[in-house]
Amino acid sequence: MRIDKDRLKYLVKDKLQKAGLQSEHAEVTADVLAYADLRGIHSHGAMRTEYYAERIAKGGINVQPKTSFEQTGPSTAIYDGDNGAGHYMAKEAMKEAIAMAKEQGAAIVGVKNISHSGALSYFVDQAVKEQMIGISVCQSDPMVVPFGGTEPYYGTNPIAFGAPGEKGKSMIFDMATTVQAWGKILHARSKNEAIPDNWAVDSNGEPTTDPFKVNALLPISGPKGYGLMMMVDVLSDILLGLPFGKNVTSMYEDMTAYRKLGQLHIVINPAFFTNVETFLQSITQTMNDLNQIKPAPGFEHVLYPGQPNEIQQQAYEKDGIELVDDIYDYLVADTIHRNAYDQKNPFAE
Repeated sequence: MRIDKDRLKYLVKDKLQKAGLQSEHAEVTADVLAYADLRGIHSHGAMRTEYYAERIAKGGINVQPKTSFEQTGPSTAIYDGDNGAGHYMAKEAMKEAIAMAKEQGAAIVGVKNISHSGALSYFVDQAVKEQMIGISVCQSDPMVVPFGGTEPYYGTNPIAFGAPGEKGKSMIFDMATTVQAWGKILHARSKNEAIPDNWAVDSNGEPTTDPFKVNALLPISGPKGYGLMMMVDVLSDILLGLPFGKNVTSMYEDMTAYRKLGQLHIVINPAFFTNVETFLQSITQTMNDLNQIKPAPGFEHVLYPGQPNEIQQQAYEKDGIELVDDIYDYLVADTIHRNAYDQKNPFAE
């Protein structure tokens, strides 16, 4: 079915508040989820609402957190979210990073003790809107086999980057360091669709096209993706003194426990390196140059990073966001959650 962004935000916020989340935190969480759906990133959109509602209701997210922000150097700081709603905490930490970068030229803010924070592109877009470069990385559940291995160690460990162009245009990419994010598997499950055979393996370590038989994900480009996972793990876990690698808490194992997750925001202010207008013009020129490249056989256009999401957003703003019926039915139902996730394995089978 189709639904407009404001209606979707209202339904998600209402469900999260009924689960126990305070209004301001529910508002931001709903905004991040609606942002993801609007840009076609359904794996991190409204389909996540019931999971958050169950964890909130069972005490696995602190609904009255006492946050703290400590500047540890001219351009460095730690934001402690006290295990509150990750979306809200990551947004607030990025605000602090932007403010520091305006003054110092760059900022690195570690975000610790938070719950799952959703689509990282939302947070780098905060920096982009202030005509700055944004970078964000975060840890996730151990569900990926290291290159050459048979047992999961790292998570999907995503990376997001954004750079502003002129007239509100930007280049933004948000990628898991696996061939696909776990949320893509969940989205395939919600639609009962097969997945490509290079996304994941089953319990025997064999490639599978059945999203319900996934037992581990595969790193993107083999050893290169494996190396990127390691980098993200160091920056968002070890650097902040948090559990790392296979010790990162599962999304599902104990919904009553805080997850104590980490994230790292980096903001760079172009004004401290070059003329801002020239920078914006150069980013715009890059986007135009890419669009004008002759497409290879089988392609209609060459698109710059983030452009497919912009195109999807324009379509959804016109016709409404495409939402799976089961997800909509849950959002409008009286049920807060259906006890669907607690004590499941990392793949929620």
